[in-house]
Amino acid sequence: MTITDEDCLAETLAFNEQFEAAAAGRPVREGPPDAARLAALRRNRLGGDTPPELLPQGQDRVVDGGVRVRVFVPEHVDGVYLHFHGGGWAFGSADGQDARLWLLARRTRLAVVSVAYRLAPEHPFPAGPDDCEAAARWLVRHAADEFGSDRLLIGGESAGAHLGVLTLLRLRDRHGITGAFRAANLLFGPYDLSMTPSQRSFGSRRLLSDTGSLRRTYELFTPGMGAEQRRAPEVSPLYADLAGLPPARMVVGTEDPLLDDSLFLAGRWQAAGAPVRLGVVAGAMHGFTLFPLTVTERELRREQDFLSTAGR
Repeated sequence: MTITDEDCLAETLAFNEQFEAAAAGRPVREGPPDAARLAALRRNRLGGDTPPELLPQGQDRVVDGGVRVRVFVPEHVDGVYLHFHGGGWAFGSADGQDARLWLLARRTRLAVVSVAYRLAPEHPFPAGPDDCEAAARWLVRHAADEFGSDRLLIGGESAGAHLGVLTLLRLRDRHGITGAFRAANLLFGPYDLSMTPSQRSFGSRRLLSDTGSLRRTYELFTPGMGAEQRRAPEVSPLYADLAGLPPARMVVGTEDPLLDDSLFLAGRWQAAGAPVRLGVVAGAMHGFTLFPLTVTERELRREQDFLSTAGR
């Protein structure tokens, strides 16, 4: 584990304080969101109240199984990055961060394929993971023909990181596919939906996610499941056999309720035989890359550097 960006700690903590103060002025929403709230959250950019900017470089496609993806192809392609967006399996969208994904594609020379997986509560577990699995299998079969490269990478943010790990496990366990994806890029994911100690002890600090909001999110995604059922490896990859998975890069902030998830998963991943590069960002809250911070600029550059070189 490496704690990074301690020189930015004052700026990062000051932003957290401002964010928390602003959140304190908004009502706490109990129970599942109504249809109007869901529509607003899905229409607007994560972490803000404005619609995302759509770029003409994003191409919407439908692949095997009727799964929708959004594709960004730079002039030169040295590989393909299969991306899963965050949003608690209920919000977010494949076209919600065009500017970031197009910049990533250009700087890494990767075609980026972002999956528009089905969202809860209309489509609870296992609908989202099913879509991600289908998109990954399509890419394994067709990446060379579609993009001119079979160098495949996988990853995502928050719920997208969880889906990335589940997809690797499903490819291995259901289809005997290992080694097709050469590296995983996993940002602040929830890997134990029965709740790690850091999730349970975080409390009500409103730093994008807290103990209560995580619990409500899990109830939306896995309705009717208790803690023991959510501990099943097909739901919580922290409890899975991790043998045969590729090298990984994991990132989480010290002020994230999901801190333990990355710490624990990194330890088990490495014990299973694959190298892990774990970065813990000093003072950063959950989803910090959504916000205009020095640590965000640094993290995005580190992500680009990793994806540019991984799996070569």
